[in-house]
Amino acid sequence: MSYCKQEGKDRIIFVTKEDHEAPSDAELIEDDPNDPYEDHGLILPNGDINWNCPCLGGMASGPCGQQFKDAFSCFHYSKEEVKGSDCVENFRSMQECMQKYPELYPHEDDNDSAPSGGADNAPTESTSADSLPTSSPDSTPAATENPAAS
Repeated sequence: MSYCKQEGKDRIIFVTKEDHEAPSDAELIEDDPNDPYEDHGLILPNGDINWNCPCLGGMASGPCGQQFKDAFSCFHYSKEEVKGSDCVENFRSMQECMQKYPELYPHEDDNDSAPSGGADNAPTESTSADSLPTSSPDSTPAATENPAAS
């Protein structure tokens, strides 16, 4: 016999082997592509930009949200041969706004100077030095001990 159990926010459903053997009578409803509450990607089915897409990382909101929307919209709808080349002023305006709020929009170089960056560089340097061809004491005697060279 199947039963449900509620544990905090979770609902646990126990089913029997017989429940799994019987074919499901659940009816699936096909997704409505025009449902405004349905999750979509960056571009909505009608071609508009989905400003609520999590892929934008919240850039469309906040103190520079309007500048971001202006620049991104310009790029998205750009018809220029070099896409977005007509949007330089929009991106410049967005960048100037972001520079006013460094705590919200950190500069990429700020992330590179993290304390772990120094530790990451040390193994890379020793690894690259190990892979460089150098003369070692082992290789020098082998070349001088070659009887054919004498």
